[in-house]
Amino acid sequence: MEQIVNMIGRETLKTIVGLIGVLVFVVFNALILTWAERKVAGHMQRRIGPKEVGPYGLIQPIADAIKLLGKEILTPREVDRPLYYLAPILIFVPVLVSFIVIPFDASLQVKDINVGILVILAFSSLSVFSILMAGWGSNNKYALIGAIRSVAQNIAYEIPLLLALLPVIMMANSFSLKTIVEAQKGLWFVVYQPLAFCIYFISAVAETNRTPFDLPEAESELVAGYHTEYSGMRFALFFLAEYTNIFIVSAIAVTFFLGGYQGPFLPGIIWFLLKSYLLVFVIIWLRWTYPRVRFDQLLNVSWKALIPLAFINLLITGGLLKL
Repeated sequence: MEQIVNMIGRETLKTIVGLIGVLVFVVFNALILTWAERKVAGHMQRRIGPKEVGPYGLIQPIADAIKLLGKEILTPREVDRPLYYLAPILIFVPVLVSFIVIPFDASLQVKDINVGILVILAFSSLSVFSILMAGWGSNNKYALIGAIRSVAQNIAYEIPLLLALLPVIMMANSFSLKTIVEAQKGLWFVVYQPLAFCIYFISAVAETNRTPFDLPEAESELVAGYHTEYSGMRFALFFLAEYTNIFIVSAIAVTFFLGGYQGPFLPGIIWFLLKSYLLVFVIIWLRWTYPRVRFDQLLNVSWKALIPLAFINLLITGGLLKL
């Protein structure tokens, strides 16, 4: 066994084991969040939510997964096949890369890269291409309109999201996620940067296409948006990426503003998951509370409000640090 480890290399083996762990967590997280979404929605609308399949409906997500796996995968006749096939795979790549650099605990991180946040932001832009490929490749006007909306939305909200993270990076003097967490031992950055946290969180909700910013998937207007023509496991990959992205944006918010895995008594990973799923709950809560905004309102919020505020906050932070 020792010879095999030496042949592969300890770092390579650690990365492989980490990726397998990430895949397991991604699937488990999606199952939990689909159940939680239905339960939260049910209680907010004075209903019970799923309860027939297992105790409290806990086996319902597994039944849904089996249904998706068993569904026939249909390919429309006139699609652009290379783009149509590649889009569901490409949307899943940023998900795996992001988990590699997120520190779940002081000793639980697949790879501590000194430019960790840049890796996440760089790969997250691939999701825009995959959505555009899905819309264009489907050869469907509703899918294409959904894809164009998504590109406009992602470009608009990536800017304030990045600008909201920069003041924290300046305060921690590092792009490493682990270093940023360690810099919050005394006091969380949300105390110093409440405006940046609010801007980041609003932008994160828009980036994940969640209500009230779910214009690319507006089912009342566009059937199902950019994945209208997808079925079976191809649709499941889009679905899986969406729920995983909700966790990732929450995990980044926890890492940058809420002390990451820092906390008393309990192990670090417990604190990290508690904080992350609290933010996930807020995102689900927003979906079942607020109506969808118009597309012009969606873009105006970013370009006319969030970006100027983020710039002002960045300039104030830089000035105070310099002084």
